[in-house]
Amino acid sequence: MKTITVAHSPDSDDAFMFYGLATNKLETDGLKFEHTLKDIQSLNEDAKHGVYDVTAVSFHAYAYVADKYALLPHGASIGDKYGPILVTREPRKPEEIPEMKIAIPGELTSAFLALKLYNPNFEHVVVPFDEIIDAVQKGIVDAGLLIHEGQLFYKQLGLDKVLDLGEWWHEKTGLPLPMGGNAIRRDLGEDLMKQVSHHLHRSIVYSMENREDALAYAMQFARDMAPELADRFVAMWVNDLTLDYGARGKLAVRTLLDEGHKAGIIPHPVQIDFVD
Repeated sequence: MKTITVAHSPDSDDAFMFYGLATNKLETDGLKFEHTLKDIQSLNEDAKHGVYDVTAVSFHAYAYVADKYALLPHGASIGDKYGPILVTREPRKPEEIPEMKIAIPGELTSAFLALKLYNPNFEHVVVPFDEIIDAVQKGIVDAGLLIHEGQLFYKQLGLDKVLDLGEWWHEKTGLPLPMGGNAIRRDLGEDLMKQVSHHLHRSIVYSMENREDALAYAMQFARDMAPELADRFVAMWVNDLTLDYGARGKLAVRTLLDEGHKAGIIPHPVQIDFVD
């Protein structure tokens, strides 16, 4: 039996996707999938060293690991007219971004890339994604860039939206905003890459077809979210584009990385290869 190491973030949407494999619901033809859970910033750094056979990775980070990894054609988190949200304690306007000190969840995140494309002129500080709201509330920073479930409940905590980067990106390009995807090591070879891809796709399909059970499993990773909020969060980030990027999703990834290169944020053009 061959072991395939799989790494993803400890979030309800990723847990939902991997439910079928992580709980041994699926026959995997002699492959054993070994799961590791880490925050996306750590996974981005690990991907530079090719630590895992399959890993969740920010599309921004993919620009720096494309020599080692190809993208799987499924498993992506892509927001269609929604995305990371910039929030403040008091109402502020997008034009004020250059005056702000902004907490970001990591320099290799796609959220940071999108914000730099919107306006490159601001001071930033890296803060763990689940501590950003607290940093804004305490006035340690002027604004925070929210990913994950903070996008859903910042209003309840009295914070104000300055900008939804997914809305802006759609107005600018007509495309969804790609956040992260699953990448697979090229040195596994074409046949094994396709075999692994097949089973990971089956896991997503299984979760969608057994939504209630998969959601119950994912709730243990929902960081105290109420079930209805977790359900809404999973629905945002596990959708038709997760099952298959399609031409529109693939174009969105290429456009984001091309724009990052044109703006000088990514120093080189990025070769994007999808496993068939």
